[in-house]
This record gives sequence, C-alpha cells and structure tokens, in this order.
Amino acid sequence: MMKNRVRDKVDILGDRLRARAHQLSPRLLEVANYLNEHREEVLERTAMEIAAATQTSDATVVRAVQALGFAGLRDLKLTLDRWFGPTITSSEKMQSTVNALASDVNASIDFVLEGHQRACDILSSTHNRDAVARAVALLAEARQVGLFGIGASGILAEYTARLFSRIGLSSYVMNRTGFSLAEQLINLQRGDVIVMMGQKSPHREGMTLLREAKRLGLPVILLTQAVESRFSQASQVVIEVPRGGGDGRVPLHGTVLVCLEMLVLSVASTTPQRTVKSLKRVNELHRSIGKSGGRKG
Repeated sequence: MMKNRVRDKVDILGDRLRARAHQLSPRLLEVANYLNEHREEVLERTAMEIAAATQTSDATVVRAVQALGFAGLRDLKLTLDRWFGPTITSSEKMQSTVNALASDVNASIDFVLEGHQRACDILSSTHNRDAVARAVALLAEARQVGLFGIGASGILAEYTARLFSRIGLSSYVMNRTGFSLAEQLINLQRGDVIVMMGQKSPHREGMTLLREAKRLGLPVILLTQAVESRFSQASQVVIEVPRGGGDGRVPLHGTVLVCLEMLVLSVASTTPQRTVKSLKRVNELHRSIGKSGGRKG
C-alpha cells in the first residue's frame, strides 16, 4: 500500500557534512549547517540570497559548498533534487484511494462527504473567519485580482476569475508553467491583489510569483492546507483549506472551490453598488447578444 511505500535515500549532503564538519572554519560550518537544515529553501535561492540569510557573502557560500565536495551551488541543488525524489503521482494516489474504498459505492460517498464536512468545520473556525475578513478587505480595494494555481487549481482560477469579473472586479489568471507563466506574470501591476492556491512544495512557479509580488508590493492571499509552508511565510493572509490527500489518497478540490466562492460572495456583499451595476451591464450585453445571435439578414 502507498503508506507503506519506502524510498531508500542516500543523504550525500548530510554524510559529507558529518564527515567534514571538523575541517571547516566556524563561518563555513555555519553556512554548511544552514544548507543542511534549509534544503527546500536552498533549492530556490541564489548564492546571494543564501548569503543574506546567513549574514555572509556569496563567495563564502560558494566556498562552503565546495568544502562539502560539490562543484558548485548547481551541483548541490541537483543532489538535493535527487534526495527529495519524485512526488507521489496522481495515478498512485488514485490507486491507493480506490483500493481503500474496495469498490464500495457507500464508502466512496462517505469518503467525499466526510472530507468536505471536516473541511467546512475548519473553514468556519474563528481563525479562518478572521483571515477571510482580512482577505475581503484587501480585495474590495484592489485594482485587479490575479488568481494563481497550477493543474486542477488552474481550472478553479479560471472559473473564479469569471465570477470576480461578473461582480465588477477585473481579474486575470496565472495558471501556466515555464515561459507561458512568465508571459502571464508580466500582467502584475501595483495595486493588484493576488489570490494564490498552493500547498507544501515550494515549486519554482509559486516562488517566482511571490518574489514578483514582493517586488511590486502586492499582498498575497494564500489558500492552503500547509499553513507552515514557505508559501505561507511569504503571504499576507493565509486561509486554511483542508483538501485531504493524506496517506497517499486523492485530494478533494471542492473544498478550495467552497473557499473561493466564499471570497467572491463576501466581496460582492461588501461592494453592493459595484456588484449590482456590473451584473446589470452583463445582463444588458446578454440581451443584446440574444437579439442578434446567429440571425441572417
């Protein structure tokens, strides 16, 4: 079963640090310990960023990396990538879930309903209500709202952008990867507010968005079940949204949609005049389309 799956890992960084620690100067040892204890951060940071975190210089960071037997920071990152290993795939999660449910329709129904009930209990908690209120205050004053999500969350981002646009809040999505995401990120402008969907893994797409948001001074509202993640640390508002998915099971995306609709309706009720005006205009445009749609002269 998935929860019994074990990966044998060779910890090259840890082994080298233990073997060479006594040979390092106090300053190099301090940097080496940082590299070992903040592995996820190291994957995303430059030598200058690591230097700032350790109050050293980028040259000292490079010397520490080389003292541990790596050719350079890139070599260290490749080693850490291999150490973290592949994540559990969606097919593996589905296999684990359906095996546990054992072709029982009632078990499947209960799995989904109980997951959503637990999520709704947390979504309605006092700390989440406070977080949603802070998020709505930011969104009500936003020039535009940018919605970020990868994979299934990207689909939710597109749907929610349509809802925000209907109530008069201009919206755009950031749901691609690679160069296509870079093209979306250039739409960010001062005065915008970001709604981000992300979990524990500090993937490059999310970290790049957060760095650009920080550069522009844009507040970030994070929807996540990983409330202690690097994404959480870099966000101004964190809303806890349980998705399940533990023990290798499939996560439930409906809980994220519930939270997004809470935000949209709350913003609509906070700015009722703008909401009604926008929806009336949408209806007027719809009637105009309906009158001429497809008719031949």
